[in-house]
Amino acid sequence: MPKLRLLVLIVAYYAESTIEKVVRRIPAALLDSYDVEILIIDDGSGDATFAHGIGVAKHPDIPFKVTVLYNPKNQGYGGNQKIGYHYAIEQGFDVVALLHGDGQYAPEMLATLAEPLRRGDADAVFGSRMLVRKDALKGGMPRYKYYGNRILTTVQNWLLGTSLSEFHSGYRVYAVSALKSIPFERNSNVFHFDTEIITQLVIAGKRIEEIAIPTYYGDEICRVDGLKYAFDVIKTSLQAWCQKLNLFYDRRFDCAPLSDGRRYPSKLDFASTHSRVVELVPEGARVLDLGSGIGAVGAALKAKGCFVTGCDLERGAFTGTFDNFFLADLNRGVPQMSGPRFDYILALDVIEHLAAPEDFLDQLRELAARAGAQIIITTANIGFVVMRLSLALGRFEYGKRGILDITHVRLFTFNTLRRAMRAAGFEIERSEGVSAPLPFVFGHSRLAKIAMAINQALVRLRPTLFGFQILLVAKPRPTLTALLQTAESSAEHKVIELEQQQLRRSA
Repeated sequence: MPKLRLLVLIVAYYAESTIEKVVRRIPAALLDSYDVEILIIDDGSGDATFAHGIGVAKHPDIPFKVTVLYNPKNQGYGGNQKIGYHYAIEQGFDVVALLHGDGQYAPEMLATLAEPLRRGDADAVFGSRMLVRKDALKGGMPRYKYYGNRILTTVQNWLLGTSLSEFHSGYRVYAVSALKSIPFERNSNVFHFDTEIITQLVIAGKRIEEIAIPTYYGDEICRVDGLKYAFDVIKTSLQAWCQKLNLFYDRRFDCAPLSDGRRYPSKLDFASTHSRVVELVPEGARVLDLGSGIGAVGAALKAKGCFVTGCDLERGAFTGTFDNFFLADLNRGVPQMSGPRFDYILALDVIEHLAAPEDFLDQLRELAARAGAQIIITTANIGFVVMRLSLALGRFEYGKRGILDITHVRLFTFNTLRRAMRAAGFEIERSEGVSAPLPFVFGHSRLAKIAMAINQALVRLRPTLFGFQILLVAKPRPTLTALLQTAESSAEHKVIELEQQQLRRSA
């Protein structure tokens, strides 16, 4: 197996009495498996940490290349790591290991921690003091830190859906390729940087492995404000959880792997706009599905015996089952369809993506009037209670999914959508609120069913506040052209009737 390039990053701050010991404890046997470089970054220490680092680098009995850098302005614990990881990326290393300059973590464990990465079995390996119960206490960890660590880790595991034994160890080894895939530069410069980078790795779907390490607490100075650290850790984990629910957006956590292109998944297997539309459209109806997406609704209607025509920018996963399909960009207008008659025209989650929804509605009315069709239209409800609370808290942030999807151009409440529909010449026959797609958050679990039942009850109580989406069924009023044609045709018939009456009277 070819040797990987391993960077041992030592973050140092007021470590003049320990830095040489830490370097000398790094096993020379690492060179059997890795090309090793040690990078010491002195984070603006006011003592002789940098001078001692330079002395170590020049010492002839140190078997590794040692590079020593100095931050003239203190960058913080997280900021110092960022510089080291950037160095690893720029210099083309394969693996980077984090050590502390105060000697709290055993350098002798480096080979053990790096081995899963060398085998390609993990993207990050954390040295855990909590894997073996009570070992941390035996190693001198203060009880308040021990129990605080366990409580914080339990909360973080629940919020992030993980099962780590510890989030708060500073002994870590990363694959540089994993670091490249996450925006660690956006993280804070202080101590909860470690929580942020774990969160990013989890969101990015990276493989994390834990290995038990010994705990050593000596006379090093603790520079962490415990209460502030705990607050920052919980806040970060809550923000990531809220982003998972599409209630919050932060670019730090925008690192999920790219999907397979199915940006808007099917919502047919729970109470949603998709399943509701399939209920509303009768068997055997002729349906035009504008903005058919992956084609799940169209396919469900086709299975119900409907004749379905799809229309979108590209063919979705299920569009092969459609009876007909038009390629069209709805931002450029509703495609011209001469002749076909439809019973229903669907515009599901379309209008919010359009730059000129009023023009779209005008064209939709003409098509529906010509085709003799009813319209079923759905869109997100910006008046949803969570959006109102977010706005009250000063947050109005677009993200990857949800009501404030970054692709949404126009946003509607129940009232604004109704007004837009009436202004375009539609008569609204049905108006419904639809609950949030909670199974996307909680899975198809008992909790999801309970949450859905509560949301549906609240929607029935007040749809404008608790409806996540709006569903309207409407029919087009006759256009002026149609009314004029009808008036002209009726006049002709009336003239004929009058002439016939006169003939009968004169006879």
